[in-house]
Amino acid sequence: MSLAAVLIVSSCEKFTDLSPLSQLSETTAFSNPANIELAMNGVYNRAAVGNYNGGAGRGYPFGGASIEQSEMRGEDMVNLATFYQITYETTITAAASSANNRNMFINLYSLINQCNVVIDGVTAAAGAGTITQAVADVYAGEARFLRALAHHELVINFCRPYVDGNGNKTGIPYRTVAVTSAAGVAATIAQTRGTVAEDYAKILVDLDFAEANLPAVRTTSKITRATKAAAIALKTRVKLHMNDFAGVITDGAKLGTAAASGPYTSPIGGYALTASPDGPFASFTNNTESIFSIENGSAANGGVNGALPNMFGPAANALNNQVGRNLVVTSPNLYNASFWVTGDLRRSLLQIQQTTTGAKYFFNFKYRDPTTSTDWAPIVRYAEVLLNVAEAYSRTTALDVRALNLLNAVRNRSVPIADRFTIANFALQNSLTQAVLNERRVEFAGEGRRWADITRLSQDVNFQVAGGGVPAKILVTALSGTGSNWDVVARPVTPAAKAAIPYTDFKYIWPIPQDELNANPNLIQNPGY
Repeated sequence: MSLAAVLIVSSCEKFTDLSPLSQLSETTAFSNPANIELAMNGVYNRAAVGNYNGGAGRGYPFGGASIEQSEMRGEDMVNLATFYQITYETTITAAASSANNRNMFINLYSLINQCNVVIDGVTAAAGAGTITQAVADVYAGEARFLRALAHHELVINFCRPYVDGNGNKTGIPYRTVAVTSAAGVAATIAQTRGTVAEDYAKILVDLDFAEANLPAVRTTSKITRATKAAAIALKTRVKLHMNDFAGVITDGAKLGTAAASGPYTSPIGGYALTASPDGPFASFTNNTESIFSIENGSAANGGVNGALPNMFGPAANALNNQVGRNLVVTSPNLYNASFWVTGDLRRSLLQIQQTTTGAKYFFNFKYRDPTTSTDWAPIVRYAEVLLNVAEAYSRTTALDVRALNLLNAVRNRSVPIADRFTIANFALQNSLTQAVLNERRVEFAGEGRRWADITRLSQDVNFQVAGGGVPAKILVTALSGTGSNWDVVARPVTPAAKAAIPYTDFKYIWPIPQDELNANPNLIQNPGY
């Protein structure tokens, strides 16, 4: 990735900063097809690496940080050190906000601004005849896909969920104007936060555009450049957050989920589950299941302070000589959960025990290259599409066999035959839905889906965690260095000494960083901070 290409479309650290991009840089970026391609690559680089406090990147927002922060907000991984302590224990304040929280906000809006710069640039380039309108629409589709993804991440962390009042709570500013001129700055500062419902409506408008204009298949960068299927898959996620189950089912059908039974294959892009559950990770650059991932490479990644294999990996293990930082482990309460059956292949293929005496903890093993940090960050897989639609069917019709078939398609590649479900395993409609939710915790462990599920389920008394709030957390002091907490025979429950935080507590959502409030008088702080 050319540094110049990144700088061409780079925004200032604060999205409200009054220093716009120079007109010369903007003109150069979109003056010919080769530069336009570099500019688009620069947007993906911003999504992957970002910056940390204005310096070197640490995988913000989507190269690793969004996954790590989501897992630390949930309860299925345990924080061992001070690195994620503020997020893990929910002790953030506005005045002394966590650098992780602050940089997530800033980098998401920086990415959004770059998307807006590209949208304007390719529109102008098409008008000038530099590229065709069809080519411009593809680039705009990519930018609008990333813009939707970024805004959704902001809503999940800085707002109450859509399901609380059908989106009538305060949202975040949905930025569609590029900050490249005084007029753009003025429009950005004038914009208020609006409502969550307004944000979701705009997210879906962007994704509809992306679906209509992105290619179904790419010959290169098949996983790391947005496609039609990526837009549709993200729509199933967004609509699940809205409890729009009919919409989830409709969009999922475009990707093959309406088939009578498995194996399922998407007619768009040919996506299908890999035969083994570790396929999307052992072969992250080329597999049938990864619909969209953020590319990390040896020269551009989150580094030792942000890359997924570094942050989630053990300091020593028996399978290779590459070592992580020993910061985060799989929760023994997830590992020992009754719904995660003993013979599940995801235990042996996607979990690993540290060999260090006195710290024989179990770690997530989806990301395996802490030496050069090249593991890609999974954003959406075909397995998620299947489970999104399975949940939608299970909530729409009592004991719907279509929900069971989709659930089994994901689960049965990992569990022994004796542990596989039939419809007879479920007496009630909610029990099938709960089985889908349980499967999500196992299948997406370490992929950053946990907090998103916790918050979208917060208002549902049948499925909410901790009464809808932030779940109680296990502290490192409760873990034995012998590894005895992780025991699928006795299946002990490790006490969670960090108490749950009620949904009504203001700390349930993150504060807007104080320096952002100081820069933009129209940004209103979340209550309580």
